[in-house]
Amino acid sequence: MTVSRREFIQWSAGAAALAATGLDLSAAPAKAAGKPKRILILGGTGFLGPATIEIAQARGHQVAMFNRGKTRPDLFPGVEKLHGDRDPKKDEGLKALETGTWDAVIDNSGYYPRLVGASAALLAPRIKQYLYISSISAYKEPSPEGGTEDAPLATMADPTVETMGKTYENYGALKALCEQAAQKAMPGRATIIRPGFIVGPDDPTGRFTYWPVRFDKGGEIAVPGAPADPLQIIDVRDLAAWLVHLVEQGTMGVFNACGPEKRLAWGTVVDACGKAGAANAKPVWIPADFLAKREDVEFPIWAPYLGETKGFHTWRNDRAVKAGLRFRPAAETVKDTLAWFKTQEKAEKGRTKLAGPSPEAEAKLIAAWREASKPKG
Repeated sequence: MTVSRREFIQWSAGAAALAATGLDLSAAPAKAAGKPKRILILGGTGFLGPATIEIAQARGHQVAMFNRGKTRPDLFPGVEKLHGDRDPKKDEGLKALETGTWDAVIDNSGYYPRLVGASAALLAPRIKQYLYISSISAYKEPSPEGGTEDAPLATMADPTVETMGKTYENYGALKALCEQAAQKAMPGRATIIRPGFIVGPDDPTGRFTYWPVRFDKGGEIAVPGAPADPLQIIDVRDLAAWLVHLVEQGTMGVFNACGPEKRLAWGTVVDACGKAGAANAKPVWIPADFLAKREDVEFPIWAPYLGETKGFHTWRNDRAVKAGLRFRPAAETVKDTLAWFKTQEKAEKGRTKLAGPSPEAEAKLIAAWREASKPKG
C-alpha cells in the first residue's frame, strides 16, 4: 500500500546504488508483514522500474531484474542481474530466465505481444503472478467520459505487426494485445495495470516535468485550456508502492492506475507550479477552441476537454483504490519533480529532454491569442 513520507522510516540499504536515479533516498516504507517475496522485474533501470525496486527492497523483498544491461547499468549493484533480450530470437534471448523461481514478475518493458507471450509462457510454471504494465492507451479511442476497465480495447488489422508506426498509432492496440498474451499464458494469475501519465522524479519523458520547470523560468507562460479542465496523473512512487502492495496481497485483475482519487483540476496543477516556480511567473490561459485552430504548438500532459479527447482524463479508478492505490498531493509531485530536475541536469547530463513548445513558439502563440481576443470594432 502507498505510504506517505511521514510514515516512512529511515533506511540505508541500497541507498548508494539508488542515488543516481534522483529519487528520494532518505526514507522508505516500513517492512512488509509476512514472508518476503521474490520479485523479478523485466526491465528495471528506466523510470517505473527503479522506483519499484527501491520500494520492494525497502520492504524486505528479494529482487532480480532482467534486461539487456545497457541502460544505466551501474544502478542497484546489490540486485541480481539477469541479462538477455526480450526477443527470444535475438542474441541470448530469454536464456537467463530458463531457470529460477519467483513469487511475482513485474513486466514494465513489454511492447509487443509476441515478446510478452514468450516471457510469460516461459516463466508460467515457475511463478505465481504476472503483473503486466499496460496503458490507458490500450482502450479504443475516443475515450469515454468516466470509462471503466470494461471499456472496449483498441484493435489493429494485423496483430502480428511489430512496429509502433510513424506517429505511434499502433501503441495502444499493441498494449492491448500484450495484455491478452499475458492473460493467455497465465490464466487467472495475471494482473493488468493501465496507467495514464506516470510522472514525478526521474521521469525521462520531460512531459509533466515541462510545467514546473517552465514556471521556474518565470515570465509569461502559455497555458492551454481552462482551470476546470480535468487532469489525471500518477506519481511514479505511488504507482511503484502499489505494485509492490499488489504482489504482497497476491491481487489479480485489471485496473486503471489513474489519479488522483477525486477529480483533479488542471488549474490546481498550474497553481502548484506557480507556487514552486519563479515569483514573476504569470500564466496566460489560452482556450482550447483557439488552440484547435492551430497546429504549430502542442502542450504535454493536458488534453482538450472537448470533442474526441473530452474523456481522456476522466477514467474511473474505483477498482484500483479499493485494491489499495493511494495518491500523494499533486503539489508534492510538482515540488519534488522540480527539485529532482535541478539536480539531474548535472548528474545525468540531460537524460530528460523537456517536452513543450519552444520559447519562440510560446511567445508567438501568446501574441496571436492577444490579437485574436482584442475587442472588435
